[in-house]
Formats: sequence, C-alpha cells, structure tokens
Amino acid sequence: YGIIKLILTPEFRTCAPWCPPNSECVNATACRCKPGFASSSVEVFTNFLDTCHDINECLLPRKVSCGYFADCHNVQGSYYCTCSPGFELRSGAKKFTNASENTCQDINECLLPRKESCGYFADCHNVQGSYYCTCFPGFELLSGAKNFTNERRWRSDGGEHWSWLQWEPTPFSMSPDMDECSSGQHKCHRSTTCTNTWGSYLCQCRPGWEPIPGSINGFYNKFCKVMPFFTWPLPPGVHSQRLSHFFEKVNNLHRDLKSAMAKDTIQGIMQEVDELLETPGDLETLPPSQKHCVATHLLTGLESALRNLSRGLPEGIATFNYSAGTQLSVEVQKRRDGNVTLSLNQAKMQLNWNLAQESAHKGPSVVGLVSTPGMAKLLAEAPLVLEPEKKVAPRGTHKDFLPRVSPVLLSDVVSAFLSSNNTQNLSSPVTFTFSHPLVTPTQRHKVLCVSWDHSQNGSHWTTAGCMTVKTGGGSTTCHCTHLSSFAVLMAHYHVQDNDPVLDFITCLGLGVSLLCLVLATLTFLLCRAIQNTSTSLHLQLSLCLLLAHLLFLTAIDRTQPKVLCAVTAGALHYLYLASFTWMLLEGLFLFLTARNLTVLSSSSRNRLMRRLMFPVGYGVPAAIVAVSAAARPHLYGTPARCWLRPEQGFMWGFLGPVCAISSVNMVFFLMTLCIVKSKLSSINRDVSTLQNTRVLTFKAMAHLFILGCTWCLGVLQVGSLAPVMAYLFTIVNSLQGVFIFLVYCLLSQQVQEQYRTCLKRIRKWTTESESYTLSSKAVSDTSRPSTVGSLPAPRAHVPWYWQDFLLLSTDHASPASWTPPSCLPVH
Repeated sequence: YGIIKLILTPEFRTCAPWCPPNSECVNATACRCKPGFASSSVEVFTNFLDTCHDINECLLPRKVSCGYFADCHNVQGSYYCTCSPGFELRSGAKKFTNASENTCQDINECLLPRKESCGYFADCHNVQGSYYCTCFPGFELLSGAKNFTNERRWRSDGGEHWSWLQWEPTPFSMSPDMDECSSGQHKCHRSTTCTNTWGSYLCQCRPGWEPIPGSINGFYNKFCKVMPFFTWPLPPGVHSQRLSHFFEKVNNLHRDLKSAMAKDTIQGIMQEVDELLETPGDLETLPPSQKHCVATHLLTGLESALRNLSRGLPEGIATFNYSAGTQLSVEVQKRRDGNVTLSLNQAKMQLNWNLAQESAHKGPSVVGLVSTPGMAKLLAEAPLVLEPEKKVAPRGTHKDFLPRVSPVLLSDVVSAFLSSNNTQNLSSPVTFTFSHPLVTPTQRHKVLCVSWDHSQNGSHWTTAGCMTVKTGGGSTTCHCTHLSSFAVLMAHYHVQDNDPVLDFITCLGLGVSLLCLVLATLTFLLCRAIQNTSTSLHLQLSLCLLLAHLLFLTAIDRTQPKVLCAVTAGALHYLYLASFTWMLLEGLFLFLTARNLTVLSSSSRNRLMRRLMFPVGYGVPAAIVAVSAAARPHLYGTPARCWLRPEQGFMWGFLGPVCAISSVNMVFFLMTLCIVKSKLSSINRDVSTLQNTRVLTFKAMAHLFILGCTWCLGVLQVGSLAPVMAYLFTIVNSLQGVFIFLVYCLLSQQVQEQYRTCLKRIRKWTTESESYTLSSKAVSDTSRPSTVGSLPAPRAHVPWYWQDFLLLSTDHASPASWTPPSCLPVH
C-alpha cells in the first residue's frame, strides 16, 4: 500500500497529463501556453478547465507593425507579413516577420518580365503600387473613361470596345458579367477596396484613407492616403509624468496609423483615455486651474481626434465600452432624413440628421457622443458662470444678484461632435437626456444644464446656450443650440434671506426723509430773506434727493416692461449721481467758507460758486450717464430690480463717482474742522468758551451724513460685522433728508426767525379773522379801534457762515443782543 501511494502522489509525476492543446506542462500540477497562444486567466495555470487560444498579433493591443506598404496575416500561434499588392521585397521573398525586415518596393507592371498587357492601341503607365492604361492618341474608350487597368476592360470574347475617332465598330458579342473583385483579377491599389459592377468594377478608398489631391482619380486607378491624425501635444505649462506617459502612447498610435484601421485606432485612444481618467496619478495633485486646463485639453483633443477618425468607419452605428465607464457611440451615414438618436448608459442625444449633413466635408456624415465619467475628478472645483436671467435669487430671498453659486456635478461629462467643426450656432436645438442620482430642487438648489466653456478668460461651466426643459425622477432633459462638452449640475445658491427689519427701516427712513425734504425745499424756495448761494446749494441737493427717493420707493421693483425698467434705472442713475455731485459742491463751499472766515467780503467766492454749481451739479452726472447708456444700454435694468447690472464692471459707473466724492468730502470735512478750531481759539474768549459744545458737535457730525461720507459703511459690510454695518448703512443713509432739514432749517437761526415771523403772521391773521367775525355785526367800521404795530428793533445781523458753526444755546443771549467780534463787520 505504501508503494502504491507514493506512485500515485502528484509530486512524483513528471508532467501533468491534463494540459490542453497548444500548451506544455511546467510541472506535475501546472501548464503554460505555447508561444503565440494565451490562456483566459494567467500565464501558468493549474485549472484543467483553462484552454489556450491563438493570439491575433495583427489586432490591438498586441498589434505588430509590418511597416509601410505591408499587411499583417495571423496564423495559429504566429503571424507573418507580406507586401501589399503592387509591391514586393527586394530579396524576392514572399514573407517576413517585422518592420525591420520590410524592404517592400513598387513593382513596375509596365516592364518585362511582369509587363501587363493593355491591349492594342494603348500605353501602360506605372504608378506607386499599381499602374494604369490609356488609349493611343486618336482612340477612346466607348465608356468615355480616360484610364483602364488591363486588356479585359476593353475586349470581351473578341468584341472590340475601343473605337477610332468618328468611327465605331459594332461589338460581335458580350459575355456574362465577371466578378473581378472576387476572382482577384482587379487592379485596385492596396489603399482602395474593389466593388464589382456589371461588366466592370470600382476602386474606392479604404476606411481611414482619402483620395490623394492632384492624383489621377479615375474609376480603376484611384490612389488614397491615410487621413491625417489630429495633432495632440501636451498642454503648455503643465508638468505631469502621468500625462506625459498618456501622450506618448497616443503618439505611438499615430505612428502606427499607416497600416491600422480607423476602428483599431479609435479603440486604442479610448482605452488610453479610460485608463488615464481611472488612475490620474499626479494629475490629482495639480492646482485647480491646471486641472481645468488639462480637462479642456483632453476634451477638445478627444473630440477632434474622434471626428477625424470616425470618417474612416464603415456606415452604421458603432459603440465602444470600457472598464472605467468611458463610452463612445458614433453613427456614420451618407444620406438620410429624420432624427438620429445616440444612447449611452447615462446619457442620450437626439438631433436632426440635417445638422450633420450641413458640413462642407465630402463623404459620409458623422454624429458622435462620448461619455467620460472620470473627467469629474478634474472638474470637481470648476466654477459656474450663470446667465443674468439665472442670477436672480429665488422667491423668499433678498432680491439682488447672487454673490456666489456653488456647483455640484450630478451627471457624467459627455461630449458631442459632428462632421463639421462649426457647431456653435445650430439651426435646430439638440436634445440631451441625462441620468443622475435622484435630487429634489429647492429654493436654494437648482438643477442646471451646463456646457464647458474654454474661453480666454478661463475655463468654466456656463448655462449660455442650454436650457433645462424638465427634471425629475433621476433624469434631466436639456435643449442646447451648440455642441461642446455638457453635464448637469446642482447649483447651490448662497443668498441672504430677506430681512423684514431692514425693509421696514428703509421704507420708514425714506418716507420720513421725503417729508423733511419737502419741507426743506419749500423753506428754501419761499423764504426770500435767507436766499443766497448756500441755500441754493441746499435747495438743489434737496430736490435731487427728493426725486431720487420718490422714484426708488415707487418704481425700483417694477421690472416690466423691460424698456420702462431700463428708463427707470437710467433716471435713478442720474438722480443719485446728481445728488452726490451737489454733496461735493456742498463740501467745497463749506471748506471755502471756513477758509475765508477772516475775509471781509465773500462776493468773489459767491460769484465763483454761482458760475460753477449748475454746470457741474447737473452736467457732470449727465455726461457720465450718457457715456454709460451709449456704451452698454442693455445693462440698464436687471431681472430683480430697475438698477444697474454688475456685468462688465458696469456698476462702477455709479460706485466710482460715489466713492470718489465721499472720499473728497471727507477730506473737505476734516480740513474744515481744523480751520474752524483754529479760528475759534484766536477770537474773543467769550466766543471760544461758549457753552454750546454739544450743539456744535452734533452739527459737525450731521455734516458727515449730509456730505455722503457715511456711504463708506457699504464697503465695510464684510465678515462678522456685515449685519451690523448693513443696519448702520441703512439707518444713516435713509435719514439723510432728515439731517438736511434738521441742520439747515431747524438749527439755523435765520430760518428760525423766518419760521417765527411766519407763525406770528399766521397767528395774527387768525386772531384778526376771529375778531372780525365776532364784532362785524356790532361795531361799525368807523368805530373799530385802530392798532399800530410797532416794528421790532433792528437786530445785529450775524454773517450766515458763522451760524453754521456758532449756534448759541438757549441759555445764552439772543442773537439780537450778541455783539460780534470787532474784527468782523456787522451786516
């Protein structure tokens, strides 16, 4: 028993008896396929179910190169190369094994001993890889063709098919059609394929080849060349070993394209792209901008390469699938009507076939759709640029332009291409249907159809040219008017919720300001005693702010019709610029007033201001608005409100002058404070030690609001202080009209006197009216006591520019009893 067990133990056997055909044993338990064969699993296998099959060395990815003018032939366990028809090896041998042994040269069929017979009255002409025949001068073919390939083309059973000019013999008989293509009697060049016809045959370019320009292009002597391969170099400025290795493999496919079919080359390119996107290697460590550059280079290069190579495919639909999810579907047709639909696992494209046939390229039309899911690794942080219509915040949020939109890629990235390169403005839209994870759009999340834009301003996703038709149930349908690379994004809107408190403060503040501006305007218009250069400035500022606030409250949200909205935006632009221009003139006049406190006469200053204020106050803003409207009239009016659009820096037509004026007025204000402080400390001690410090301080601070200096708070709305600054900005600037009325009317002693005089007249008129009503029936006109009102004692008039800084408190003596300093005149 022990001896039998040792004999039956596998370790004591010399070779495994179960090795399949075309294999050899390695040991008692394992086998290996013979050279030229491969197993379905591993090189050395132990499973008796494995088999060894022949390796086709003439197909990718193991394709061997036989060199130029040679064809590869596969046999069981090996292969061999032969020269193409019309060529032969210099040694005279028939076969060789690799490109280094290739010495194929053209066979001159017109020379002995291989001289081809062209028949009577014809000459033989040799060309690269073939030859052709032509009739002698004075003879022609009955078919009208200029060239033919052998005697059989013009003789059939003795029937002559040539003719002498002006004389044509009748053929004796005609034999049945002979298939020259299947019998091997054709003379088509190896770059063409033979197609049999009745009594003849045609030579057509092989797939992936095209006619040679300038060559004799007859029915039987057509010569073709390989279609040019798209040049696909490395993207500039990107350093990546993984990407360099990818382009090296692609260039190898290019060099071998001379003897390869278009289908094999497409498979090779798609395989390399699939492997690159599955294992990007050091591409993932690149900065986002370079990742986007690589993605653009891959998408555009792949599209161009597939467009050129697909022309060499046979007619019909071809689909290619790869392990990492990369897919390609392409249809090649000469002529057809109706729609064409290409479907992939996660995307589908439908278009009218006329779009593919609009190309000026001769030959079959091509429609292709390629899906690259791995491209999402390179486009994960790509920005999204929305169209203006899509920048409007959803309902329930602050009605303004959206500062940020964060995109999330939902679908695979697909690229579509046609025979033509010009696919930017299509005559009819293309329909795309994407499958993606189930999502539910909300007010802050929208599903958008986008395309990849690689303009000079940088690569980004854009919604231009694509419209989202419907979304739901894990799919989204899009209509696009151009072809590029497309995807479906989930856009997350970062918007600020509508703050009802801010809205209430704005409406209340502007409403109170309107009332105060109306009272101030009436005061400056009707009180003639106070009218001068200063009140003229106050009046123009009040009028501009009154009209601007009124238009803002009543028409800022009336966006329809668009033309009226644009006009409203232009009017608001002008009124607010005019308001700030008058604020600038107020600041300048205040500074000049403080600087000229010791000057006895201010007539020169007043004359200067009168000449400048109206041309500057209304002319400068008119010029700015006119230039803006002439340059970009379409940027007036937004979908959310009647104001300026932020695109192309158009908002700076308002923000630029506002920031400049606020800064200049702040300088004027600080310089005025310094001058006034210096002057007050140098005059009468009683004046410099007045107990009205709080009033002076309040009025000085109020000038900050009146001169528009507080608009700088809008620039400070960043970070954690943004909500606080938003409230301060809204409160202070909505009450600007209140400060104008308070400072220039209620706290002005001249205006106060006019108010008192007006009130006394009203009270006196009321009293006299009541007295007349009560006594008119009892007392006659002649007995009515006459009263003579005494005129008030003349008061010492204080210069108005002093009153802007030297307001006396109620505890101090009245202006009538106050004596101005001796160095200043009393008017």
